[in-house]
Amino acid sequence: MRDIYSRDMRSLKTKKLFLFDMDGTLYLGGSLFPGAAELLALIREAGKRYVFVTNNSSKSAEDYCANLAQMGIPAAEEDLFSSVEAAAFLLKQRHPGEKIYVQGTRSLLRRLRALGIRAEDRLSEDAGAVLVGFDTELTFEKLVRTVKMLKRPVPYYATNPDLVCPVEFGSVPDCGSMCISLENASGRRPEYIGKPAPLILQLAMKRFGCGPEETVVVGDRLYTDIASGANAGVDTVCVLSGEASLKDIEASEVKPSYVVESVACLQPLVMEEL
Repeated sequence: MRDIYSRDMRSLKTKKLFLFDMDGTLYLGGSLFPGAAELLALIREAGKRYVFVTNNSSKSAEDYCANLAQMGIPAAEEDLFSSVEAAAFLLKQRHPGEKIYVQGTRSLLRRLRALGIRAEDRLSEDAGAVLVGFDTELTFEKLVRTVKMLKRPVPYYATNPDLVCPVEFGSVPDCGSMCISLENASGRRPEYIGKPAPLILQLAMKRFGCGPEETVVVGDRLYTDIASGANAGVDTVCVLSGEASLKDIEASEVKPSYVVESVACLQPLVMEEL
């Protein structure tokens, strides 16, 4: 598919850092999209870098690397940035040494603790903040505890605003939907840390020494992936393999730099560099 905007996609050849969303962009469920593995291999052969950037806080970097390896994609923990890493960075800045009440998976709690956060999932009088993540282990008891915590005058954060998470049969409620239910019960809205905030992208660019002009974001969601790139001053590619459709793009205020059917369409641009 041709770019629906006027810009020449060959300018992507100058990019050194490719920041890929995963769910709906590279794969769906446990199935890679055609051409995804080949594109990633070509990027490495061309001497460029690919990094996985996800809002999904339900899994740790270790979990993601294991899942990617099962799909035939080599990845180390340094190749992945998630809303968990961004949350830990922000919490250390704003709440150094404080206890943080967390509603999330056991994996999220372990990862935050490994990153130096005093993460707890029990009611706490001395918690300095509340953090809500995409919780695939959610129970009603957890929701009640979180509402009780939100009745206290503590800062309230959430890992990501995604309303749904794509799965093979469609979608399931994500962190944003969980926060809407909490808002209905507590009257409070969180500050979202993940995409569309630019922090995850900025951390990735800093780690690999690339500026915005050398970086491109590839994703399937306008209000997270594409908006985060715009907020970070980075070019963006929207793939139509996940959530966004052409109709959505045409109606949206958030416009990607480029639009393609799938990540496979990017292969020729990378191959020209070899």
